[in-house]
Amino acid sequence: MRHIAIIGSGIIGLLAAHGLRKAGHQVTLYSDRTPEQWLNHCRPTGTAARFDMALQLERDLGLNHWDDVVPWVEGAHLTVCPAPGNRLLTLTGRMRQPFQAIDVRLQSHRWLHDLEARGGRVVYEAVTLERLETIAAGHELTLVAAGRAELAQLFPKDATRELYTRPQRQVAMLCVHGPSMGFDDLPLLPVRFNAFPDAGEIFYMPYLHKDVGPSWNCLVEAKAGGPLDVFGECKTGEEALTVLHGLFREHLPWNAPWFQSARLSDENGWLVGAVTPAVREPVGRLPSGREVMALGDTAMSLDPIAGQGANNGAKQVLTLLEGVATHGERPFDGAWMRATFERFYERHGRETDRFTSF
Repeated sequence: MRHIAIIGSGIIGLLAAHGLRKAGHQVTLYSDRTPEQWLNHCRPTGTAARFDMALQLERDLGLNHWDDVVPWVEGAHLTVCPAPGNRLLTLTGRMRQPFQAIDVRLQSHRWLHDLEARGGRVVYEAVTLERLETIAAGHELTLVAAGRAELAQLFPKDATRELYTRPQRQVAMLCVHGPSMGFDDLPLLPVRFNAFPDAGEIFYMPYLHKDVGPSWNCLVEAKAGGPLDVFGECKTGEEALTVLHGLFREHLPWNAPWFQSARLSDENGWLVGAVTPAVREPVGRLPSGREVMALGDTAMSLDPIAGQGANNGAKQVLTLLEGVATHGERPFDGAWMRATFERFYERHGRETDRFTSF
């Protein structure tokens, strides 16, 4: 049994905690939010769509609590519009395996309680760099799966793998309910993806919201300065929703009547911002010389356009669990951390990075 600390209570930190705990290790997870704060006082950290490999990991860990109530996404419908209103190309495809997107706040709330019930230890505090020194000194392996700037700076960007130095898109995300869970013109429940080559993308995905249940998660990815880049002045979710209604009327008139009844699912259910894709050095060196390992978005952040963030993190967790299981009683030094990350990157990360960077 090894003593392992994890900083961060998002999806990836909790998957790692549960996987390591199931393997018999002593796990202490540090969270800056209690389960109730996650559920009732936070914004979602993203859509977190997950496909079959990531979902199988959740099944294996007994964390798939919502399979009977989630709206399973059966496929994708793509519309390409070279100009507003000009649907030049439409495509519909069915997935081999359906996928799902569940409110991260709902998952973190439940998975934190699950971890404590299964013998994991959870400490509720915001971990500073100074505190991280103490944590690393008391554990054989410390994993950092939290995006706080002070901790993220421990892991510099890998210049040899840097594809972009600025965000590809300006992003707005809203959780809404009201529109029907289906479309009259399609024989399946899809994510609808609308591509505007000169402007960006708008897509809306079936989603299980923490309060309203089956509903929709809408994402606008706008090229800076283009006609979709209109959320920068929004101060509230209601303002963002008003802007989104306008985009539907102007750019998506074929779905505007369907979307007309949309309203915000909760007052915190929206985000506006940008992501700069980055691969970071997986090993962080503390002032004392102790080494800690990056996990999830801390190690590798992706543009959300292809919905691969949570999936990529889950694949990293699978490689981590394999690496811990085969390492025996040897120390988890920087060489092991780097080799474990490189194994993940060669298996999954490299192609995912390329796929989501365009």
